[in-house]
Amino acid sequence: MKVWIVWLPNVWKSTLFNALTNSYAADAANFPFCTIEPNIGIVDVKDKRIDELSRMSQTKKTVYAAIKFVDIAGLVKWASTGEWMGNKFLSHIREVDAIVQVLRHFEDNDIGHVDGNVDALRDAETINTELIFSDLEQVDKKLSWLTVKVKQKDKVALQEFEVLTRCKSCLESGTLLHDLSKELTDEQKKFVSGYNFLTYKPFVYAINVSQEELQQADVIQKMYEQKLNKPVAIVCAKLEHEMIWLETQEKEEFLQDALEGTNFVEIPTLDTLIQKAFDAVGLMYYFTTGEKETRARTVKKNRTAPQAAAAIHTDFERWFIKAEIVAYEDLIVAWSRSKAREQWKLWLQWKEYIVQDGDVIVFKFNV
Repeated sequence: MKVWIVWLPNVWKSTLFNALTNSYAADAANFPFCTIEPNIGIVDVKDKRIDELSRMSQTKKTVYAAIKFVDIAGLVKWASTGEWMGNKFLSHIREVDAIVQVLRHFEDNDIGHVDGNVDALRDAETINTELIFSDLEQVDKKLSWLTVKVKQKDKVALQEFEVLTRCKSCLESGTLLHDLSKELTDEQKKFVSGYNFLTYKPFVYAINVSQEELQQADVIQKMYEQKLNKPVAIVCAKLEHEMIWLETQEKEEFLQDALEGTNFVEIPTLDTLIQKAFDAVGLMYYFTTGEKETRARTVKKNRTAPQAAAAIHTDFERWFIKAEIVAYEDLIVAWSRSKAREQWKLWLQWKEYIVQDGDVIVFKFNV
């Protein structure tokens, strides 16, 4: 899965990317447009369940699910018309599965804002407007091309013309195409998906707060969820940057120390943002575990057991017979597959079974 990080320039986006990918690949200088070419980092989707399964199986290798995060220069007003290489940046974004918009909530007199003052909702509107304009341009070009075929009574062209006309009306009203998707038929969704429209992609908003504001993280998150009507994760780029080279245990101790003297129980971290980006695309994972390897297998939600088996090898779907499935929670309580079987927690499932997030599976197949 490929996710793009988008923000207005000069406001800690690359610093967040560095923390996210545990590297200094992005140049985080305090001036606009320091990131011209995309920076790419592969990020694990950390899940304590995988660690527990690895411990239970005494596995030699642990493999998490992963997301590819990409960082480019901040967008500016009129990027959709080519302002400051805007078209180049927007063309990069078309290739991703989801978009993470990082919005600045914190105040800092030493770090200027491209618009003079901090207003996260205005920033979101600026970014969305440029994405909408870019999509409108694509829609108009395609409608113009389809007009000829519509006059020739081409049935497929007529269907496509109708759905693109709906898309145009949606965009002209300032609405993201992703919000329109719930009203489209499966056939119409296929048409729209084929164009790689920017606003048709799932959005996640990362609200960048100061360390002091972390104490109001829940309140801030709820406020933005109501106003943006999209998944929201609270992040503190400065705090994450301080933990960039810490090992897992050291990071946990660092966060525990940060909790002292505060009113909140848990500090929001980038793990939440990563998980929300994963969920936004409609992905989940099941587990396979054994002495050699414990692995999170990524699949789309609502997939059958044979379809999920294809995540291991395409032939597994073709030659699928059945699957031995135990829920993660039941397996951890039993602490072995044999004990789970004795406790009637391990079940044989057939081709119609819909795999659930966290299932631990052994597939049976015949070649």
